[in-house]
Amino acid sequence: MAENARKLLCAAAVRNSAQRMLLLALEDGLADWTVDTVQLDPTAELVAAVVRERYPTLNVPYHARWRHFVFQGRDLWADIAAAGAAWRDAAAAARSGFDLVILSVLLDAGAGPEWRYADRSSGCVVGRSEGLALASLRWFESGGLSDRAGDPLRVDAAALRRVDAEALRTAFQVSESNSLLGLDGRAALLNRLGAVLESRVDLFGSTGSPRPGGLFDVLQARAANRQIPAATILETLLEGLGAVWQARPSLGGVPLGDCWPHPALTGASPADGYVPLHKLSQWLAYSLIEPLEAAGMAVTNLEELTGLAEYRNGGLFVDMGVLRPREPAALSRTHAVSDPFVVGWRALTVGLLDRLAPLVSARLGLSAGSFPLARVLEGGTWAAGRVLARRRRPDGGPPFHVASDGTVF
Repeated sequence: MAENARKLLCAAAVRNSAQRMLLLALEDGLADWTVDTVQLDPTAELVAAVVRERYPTLNVPYHARWRHFVFQGRDLWADIAAAGAAWRDAAAAARSGFDLVILSVLLDAGAGPEWRYADRSSGCVVGRSEGLALASLRWFESGGLSDRAGDPLRVDAAALRRVDAEALRTAFQVSESNSLLGLDGRAALLNRLGAVLESRVDLFGSTGSPRPGGLFDVLQARAANRQIPAATILETLLEGLGAVWQARPSLGGVPLGDCWPHPALTGASPADGYVPLHKLSQWLAYSLIEPLEAAGMAVTNLEELTGLAEYRNGGLFVDMGVLRPREPAALSRTHAVSDPFVVGWRALTVGLLDRLAPLVSARLGLSAGSFPLARVLEGGTWAAGRVLARRRRPDGGPPFHVASDGTVF
């Protein structure tokens, strides 16, 4: 049982499960959703237009958290690094980058439509994912999660275990008039992260006190000739961070994280009934590529990772009519993350992104190899989903509501 459960902790399992769900939907076999593939062409047209508008030269970077540290053309992380970060070598710089991006991605569940972060240094006032990125960057920069005097640009396990809702409220400028969804859940998530780091010194503390950046040394050791497959990054993250997630399914004693049962999936093994999605972990895998490359490593086989099962990509397909609920009233209700309605929507989003990506690259006059899914996401589907959401709904939110505890959406 445990061995079968571990087979769900990889990118290939996400893609296989998503394709199973998509085939069921195309055969009219899902109770909640139908798929209209005719709408994929206009969706590709929209995404291609958004890509051209945002990146006229088509020089699109990978979809990563680092994009959210750039405001008005100014790379705030580059500014911090240039302002005097005294890293002794490339590995130390990579550990610091890992610390920041792991912290920031894990805090990147939906903020809600009301919350904003006002940055005194840049003058930016931003909400949603970009605001969460900016707030986490400034918290990190201040040394608020470092336990070493004179070394602020790090995150230590002991500091994470001390985080409470009040610390987050201060760091994220939360007030009665500036509410942030899932505040207590985010604090608890960071507490569990600190405990997990301390329990897995083999993964996070091989070169010093436990910290998220310790994972850099493990990935470096798992590389061959300084090359590491993207899927290995994800598998290492899922191995190390699985216990961070609370109230998630487990199988054979193995925590499954962002992986949920769905009644339409059956098979010989109990694991066959689960839909692995690993949204935040996959975005984190994409986001670790740049610090690895900056340290002189090459990340290969990027196409093994999948699209992200989140509400901008999923909202794009709903708003474009590619995905249609059998019961329209379902869009007016709030759903739990574990609801088959939500699990099916997210899985279908992953499966459809695989079909959409080559259509987008073709409309841009590029090969799928030169414009892979990681660039389509950034260019791309996430931005197009946001554009449509703003056109369709006053608050720019998703097409329906999912109850958030601050750890998924």
